[in-house]
Amino acid sequence: MGKGRPRAVETGQNSGVSLTGSLSIPSGPVYYPSDEEFRDPLEYIYKIRPEAEPYGICKIVPPQNWNPPFALNLDSFAFPTKTQAIHQLQARPASCDSNTFELEYNRFLEGHYGKKLKKRVVFEGEELDLCKLFNAVRRYGGYDKVLKDKKWGEVFRFVRSRKKISECAKHVLCQLYREHLYDYEGYYKRLNQQRVKSCKRGIYEEAKSENKVKVSSSKRRRKNSDHEKVKLCKVEEEQLDQICEQCRSGLHGELMLLCDRCNKGWHIYCLSPPLKQVPPGNWYCFECLNSDKDTFGFVPGKRFTLDGFRRLADRAKKKWFGTACASRVQIEKKFWEIVEGSAGEVEVMYGSDLDTSVYGSGFPRVNDQRPESVELKKWDEYCRSPWNLNNLPKLKGSMLRAVHHNITGVMVPWLYVGMLFSAFCWHFEDHCFYSMNYLHWGEPKCWYSVPGNEGGAFEKVMRDCLPDLFDAQPDLLFQLVTMLNPSVLRENGVPVYSVLQEPGNFVITFPRSYHGGFNLGLNCAEAVNFAPADWLPHGGFGAELYQLYHKAAVLSHEELLCVVAKGDWDHKASAYLRKELVRIYTKERTWRERLWKSGITRSSPMSPRKSPEFVGTEEDPTCIICKQYLYLSAVVCHCRPSAFVCLEHWEHLCECKSMKLRLLYRHTLAELADLVLIVDKHASEEIPQSDGLQRNISCSNELNASKKKVKGAHVSHAQLAEQWLSRSCKILQSPFSGDAYANLLKEAEQFLWAGSEMDSVRDAVKNLIEARKWAQGIRDCLSKIENWSPGGVFEKVPLKRVKKLLCVNPVPCNEPGHLKLKDCAEEASLLVQDIDAALSKCSKINELELLHSRASSSPIHVKQSEKLSQKMSLAKVWVDSARKVISDKRPAAIEVDILYKLKSEILELQVQVQEAEMIFDLVSLAESCQDRCRSVLNASITLKDVEVLLHEMESFSVNIPELRLLKQYDIDVALWVRRFNDIMTNVHLREDQQNVIDELNRILEDGQSLKIQVDELPLVKIELKKAFCREKALKARDTKMALEFLQHLLSEAVVLQIESEELFLSLSRGLTGALKWEERANDILARKAEMSEFEDLIRISEDIHAIMPSLGDVKAAISVAKSWLNNGKPFLDSDFSVSPAFCSLLKLEDLKELVSQSKFLKITLEQQSMLETVLEKCMEWQHDAYSLLQDVKCLYGVTDIGDGRSNGLISKIEHLVNLLESAIKDGLSLRLDFPEIPKLQDACSALHWCNKVLSFCYLSPSYEDVESLTDITEHLSMLHSSGNLLSSLAFGAKWLKNVSEVIFAPGKCKACKLTDAEEMLAEYQGISISFPLMVAQLADAICKHRLWQEQVHQFFSLEVGERLWSQLLQLKEHGKASFFTCEELDMVLSEVEKVEKWKERCMDAVASFTGDDKSLLCALQKIRESLDRSLYVYEKSQGSEVAFLCMCCTNVSEDWDILTCSACKDCYHLQCLGYKNHAEQVYVCSYCQLLVGGSILHNGVGVLRHNGKYSDLKLLSELVSADENFCVRIEERYILLQIVDQAYACKKCLTEIVDYDMHYYDENLFSSISKKLAAALKATGLAGVYDHQSYCDLERALARYSWRFQVARLLDALDKGLEKPSIQQIQQHLKEGEAMNILPEDHFRLKLSELLDIGLQWADRAKKVAADSGALGLDGVYELITEGESLPVCLTEELELLRARSMLHCICRKPYDERSMIVCGQCGEWYHIKCVKLVSPSKVYICAACIPGAENLVSALEPSDPERCTYTKFVEPKTPSPRHTKPRMRPKKSESSLTQKMLSIRNNSMFGHPSGIDRLWWRNRKPYRRAAKKRAELGSLSSFFHRQQ
Repeated sequence: MGKGRPRAVETGQNSGVSLTGSLSIPSGPVYYPSDEEFRDPLEYIYKIRPEAEPYGICKIVPPQNWNPPFALNLDSFAFPTKTQAIHQLQARPASCDSNTFELEYNRFLEGHYGKKLKKRVVFEGEELDLCKLFNAVRRYGGYDKVLKDKKWGEVFRFVRSRKKISECAKHVLCQLYREHLYDYEGYYKRLNQQRVKSCKRGIYEEAKSENKVKVSSSKRRRKNSDHEKVKLCKVEEEQLDQICEQCRSGLHGELMLLCDRCNKGWHIYCLSPPLKQVPPGNWYCFECLNSDKDTFGFVPGKRFTLDGFRRLADRAKKKWFGTACASRVQIEKKFWEIVEGSAGEVEVMYGSDLDTSVYGSGFPRVNDQRPESVELKKWDEYCRSPWNLNNLPKLKGSMLRAVHHNITGVMVPWLYVGMLFSAFCWHFEDHCFYSMNYLHWGEPKCWYSVPGNEGGAFEKVMRDCLPDLFDAQPDLLFQLVTMLNPSVLRENGVPVYSVLQEPGNFVITFPRSYHGGFNLGLNCAEAVNFAPADWLPHGGFGAELYQLYHKAAVLSHEELLCVVAKGDWDHKASAYLRKELVRIYTKERTWRERLWKSGITRSSPMSPRKSPEFVGTEEDPTCIICKQYLYLSAVVCHCRPSAFVCLEHWEHLCECKSMKLRLLYRHTLAELADLVLIVDKHASEEIPQSDGLQRNISCSNELNASKKKVKGAHVSHAQLAEQWLSRSCKILQSPFSGDAYANLLKEAEQFLWAGSEMDSVRDAVKNLIEARKWAQGIRDCLSKIENWSPGGVFEKVPLKRVKKLLCVNPVPCNEPGHLKLKDCAEEASLLVQDIDAALSKCSKINELELLHSRASSSPIHVKQSEKLSQKMSLAKVWVDSARKVISDKRPAAIEVDILYKLKSEILELQVQVQEAEMIFDLVSLAESCQDRCRSVLNASITLKDVEVLLHEMESFSVNIPELRLLKQYDIDVALWVRRFNDIMTNVHLREDQQNVIDELNRILEDGQSLKIQVDELPLVKIELKKAFCREKALKARDTKMALEFLQHLLSEAVVLQIESEELFLSLSRGLTGALKWEERANDILARKAEMSEFEDLIRISEDIHAIMPSLGDVKAAISVAKSWLNNGKPFLDSDFSVSPAFCSLLKLEDLKELVSQSKFLKITLEQQSMLETVLEKCMEWQHDAYSLLQDVKCLYGVTDIGDGRSNGLISKIEHLVNLLESAIKDGLSLRLDFPEIPKLQDACSALHWCNKVLSFCYLSPSYEDVESLTDITEHLSMLHSSGNLLSSLAFGAKWLKNVSEVIFAPGKCKACKLTDAEEMLAEYQGISISFPLMVAQLADAICKHRLWQEQVHQFFSLEVGERLWSQLLQLKEHGKASFFTCEELDMVLSEVEKVEKWKERCMDAVASFTGDDKSLLCALQKIRESLDRSLYVYEKSQGSEVAFLCMCCTNVSEDWDILTCSACKDCYHLQCLGYKNHAEQVYVCSYCQLLVGGSILHNGVGVLRHNGKYSDLKLLSELVSADENFCVRIEERYILLQIVDQAYACKKCLTEIVDYDMHYYDENLFSSISKKLAAALKATGLAGVYDHQSYCDLERALARYSWRFQVARLLDALDKGLEKPSIQQIQQHLKEGEAMNILPEDHFRLKLSELLDIGLQWADRAKKVAADSGALGLDGVYELITEGESLPVCLTEELELLRARSMLHCICRKPYDERSMIVCGQCGEWYHIKCVKLVSPSKVYICAACIPGAENLVSALEPSDPERCTYTKFVEPKTPSPRHTKPRMRPKKSESSLTQKMLSIRNNSMFGHPSGIDRLWWRNRKPYRRAAKKRAELGSLSSFFHRQQ
């Protein structure tokens, strides 16, 4: 192929990546076509197909010059998405319904173990879904494989998807499955194997039978593997109990399969895929198997714009791989990790399956809007390109060219917008089409493919790997929601290939090849299907697959074949098309033959197509079973007119007889054969004709040779056709009979669908139809002619129809009325000639009326009579119209067009009338008037000429348009003049001059448009100018205007000579005043006047109605002056009574700015000098403040501090503080914001602080005083960073704070070390200030702490036994009160904390024994006493002599009354038992009552009064063994050690008793065990210490004792003959004993096993006999019943079955069997329908024994009671239950005494014999006794009896 050959078939490169296994995935082929090869895509694909198809996929890289523009607008493109849960594409649980699984699982348990699952299985605190667990283990190969491969972690992810699993949890999950589901797994596997064998057996039976799947019609019930009867679907013809959920039909009940949960029904052939026969075991529908909650699919997501989707895709990629560029290997590996469920939950969005007819295509299309950036030439080029996916399906050579409608995804491309990990799952295309995918832009796509020939292997691996998913959805691969790692496929021998599609690449998938893949990032692709000729056989396979799975097809494959074969197709398609046509021909022939043999003889062709050259123009019906289009043929029945089935499912349409069904066909077999021959002839020039083809075409001869039984003889199809042809020849020669023709045509329907051998039949049928049509037409015409009368119900016969019937030559059949009709036709022809002659000339009206009467009286209708009637009616209408026109004399009443119309109509009619001349004269006058009007209109029109003409034509009756126009012109002029005169009335006095202007403008425009000249038009223009001037004057009067405007307006009024009007005179006066004001204003502004003069000028301006130029300057000067005064008012306020602290301070800069602004004012003000004085005062204060700050700065530099008094430092500070406060007060009084004031305030505060620090040289300050002092120190250090005085005082204040924290506030602050205190004393030497009092206090604290340290050393030098706990606590308290920390204090606190924690743990352990004092020592003593009493009980049980003790309390007082148990001899206080006095009866304690009753101990029995709580022995042991190394002696620890020793001694005693019970076998030691267990119960209840293991052992021992006690009681009741145990009771006891680890050699277990074996052996024999349908005689049955009643086991159910088996019915005296029976309405006896010779069962039946002498009771009752005796078609009744042996109706009083006696004897016999055997004998003898008494009366029934053998 040149350049087009694949550059590399990448089988060994890195395009495939090994992900979960060691196998790599080889690459599919890649092709690079040349420009020449790229011209025709179908031709190129045809070339590469042999090489590429074995891979199932290939990639095509177009030439570099092929670069189509992207046609979508990226800014406005928006699309819907679907949400894909990637982590569930493979690793998801099946959508199973847990309720259905639980139902089936319980049925399994009940059938195999006789129980149900009562408790919920709990795993990790939550209920375990056994359904999910079972399916998860199935997914990984079953329990053994999961256990071997250690897959419990993967199984756990299915059960608990969002949790982590531990190794312990895996083990628990494995044990739970082994315990609950392992046996069910084996049962499930065996059941599946049975179903597979059953399926194979069904297929074998189907192959063995040619007509249908053999299902026994007598099989009315389906049985499961446990032989349990399952629901049946009983169908009656009049009332259907159950309908199929698929086809909605209740017919074919024997093939109806009912769900064992919801009880809904499905035909086995309606299932997808269909079943061959009823499966074994319970069956559940897919609705019950699947849960809506867990159903998996791609749910609709949000709608995105492309920009929004890009942001989402970028975030997803950044989340997984960051900002780095990820390789394909990394992305592919991560994708399969997510799919296999090991990377958490991942959901992505995918814009998939976007219909390009709705959302737009990425390729250019003719009708789409072209982007401006794309050239027109390039756009058109790619619109026509064959590689444009919009054009591909309809290219020449494509089989889809014949498809008429646009199928989305097939004919119309789909668009795909993907993001990272968005996937398309394993599937192949609809109808096995080819597919082509083009990636427009974005990240690559990764494809995987399995070749089409490996599809079966692929599906098998999928089913094996995902069995649970396929069980829930057998059509899972049609859903496109499942992925499987390709490495898994390769490991199982399925070849898989990979392709990486990059932007600009095409990917081709071949027919039947499974493919899937995912996107490596944001991209946009487009895909479509196509079908070249080689696709045809694959399309046939796809159609058969759809039929198998009952899936609706996209199009009809058969229709496509036929349309393509009839049209224009490529020579390459010949071989494929011929093969497919032969296939469908053979299939049609085979099935039509089967239908014919089955008795379907009725047939009819389907209605023809309106556009047969296209596929899909009309909707075909679909088969109600398989949902396929029925293009070629279908079967229907009149009982279901809207239901159609294909030929394969004809038996499932209804239950009518085959003769009532009808075959519908579109083409005969001959037409189909012609299609094959046309194709073969077309290809014969290139391909030699095949002999096999001829054999297939000619094989229709087999149909002719095949025979069926007709009326007792075997006749072939051809023989029947020959017989029919001979009858058709005879019938054509005989006189015509409609019924005979109809019967013959109906009989011919069985031949018409066949091949060319039936052409003679088809020709004969055609002749018969034509003959019948001709004869019926002759008879119909004659009938109408003979019966026609004027005004009658019969219509006339058209002459054309008569001539058509008569022109047939030769006549098709023998019809005698032919000659009679010919005579009638000749008479009609003569009439036609006369009418034509009259119409061809100008005739008079009376002549036409004469001919019309002749035509009306003729029974044959001629078309010429219609023309004659039309001409007469038109003439009459014309005369009426002309007379109206002539008689109307009103002016202009007649339109001239009417005259012309009448003239033309009479000339056209050619009828002679006298009104015609008068109309012609009137037309001449109208034309004369019209000429005069036109002459006036064409010249210059004057008003005088118009008026003269109008006066002359005033009375003319014809309405001339030109005359009417002149009248209108005259009216318009008159109206215009009137309007102008109205406007000019008092126009100068009107205030609305604007309206005047508008009206004059309209008058002017209308006047200019007049057709007649007027003299008033110039006056309008002058008046318009005056109106404009008045409008301006009105505006000037109402609104102030500029002086220049007013002057111009007055001059314009003078020109127009309207200045004398009052409006203009007032404007002139106002202008004079305004000019005077303007002159004065200019003078004031020039000389800087006072404020009063300016204000007076403003007041005068308010009265002047004009805009003055100087007014703005005057107002601006006043505004500036007032603003200045307002700003200066705060500085000029003389009220200083308000404190400065409550006033806002003024800015000094603002004062200076005001003084400078006063110089620029245009008005003279007195406040200017006042502000200047205030400014001088402020400058003086600033100077004084600066001097004071300099003095403070000098004071900060003092170096000699001392104590502050000796050098006069304190007095200097105080004097300077007074001066500062005075200056601050003066500055604030000025209310100005001086920057010096904050500085003065800071300096004053600093000096106050210095004075306070110096005062501590003579005082002992508190901690709070020092703390507040240091807070101020930090602030001062920030403000005054320099100065010796402040720094020295700050250092001294810091030292004071450290010392105060040690002495005054050790609890508030962290204690310091002793060394830190000594360092403080050393620091004091470097301070320049003296603090003698504080130094003395610090030295005293150091001395006290050293004395405490010596006491601690003395305490720890003593021995441990000598150290007291109280001394240690005292040292702790003294140490915590100290000022300093040290190692000794830490050691004391640590030892105390250690002991206190141990005591707290002890208190928690013995909390239930602590009293109100919360004493640990008392609680431990109580526990020790309880253990002493427990040991006492154990020693007493061993026979030791011990002192008296109460079993309920520890009180040993002799004053309390006691009570002794008569069984165990233990003592109890009356107060402890709640008795006030001695009990009279014998007392038995609760422990002995418990054991004697055989019950198991419950919590709360026999414990001491410690609120029912115990101390844990394990915890107490840990407290004792804890290596604490306490430094002091603790009394409680020694008591606890004694308690633990005693507790272990008790545990040892209990263990001995339990071991003794465990190894006990003999029933003689039962009482010994009872005593020991009673002692253990008492001891355990008395002990204050609890051991979990011992308690559990005791519970198990008591459970074993209880089990033995119950079994012993059961056996005792059996020995005494009181009660027999049932099989279920024995099985339950054995199961419980096995669960309790009762040894097999145990006496009681051996006894139960013996009883079970005896009962089961007899039960098996009884069930076999009950089901033997009478094989065993009654003697043997009675012996077996006697044996069962004497057994030591109760077998009620089996005995009832045998008793029912021993009951005999009917006159044949046989037990109940499957034969149909009927019950007598009086005696209740059952009779076989055949034995009593009933034709059909009636609703009420009375046997002959109850009514003697009645030979046929049903027929006798028929006249009197028709409803009760209504006959129905035979329907098998429901089989009666064996218990229905008693009479259903009590005898009425009117019945004979003999009958009542019989009933009484029977009842007395039943109650008189206690033995069940005797009752059975009597009930079986009863019918004979009744028959003996009435022997004389039952002679008529002798034929019903037979002799017993």
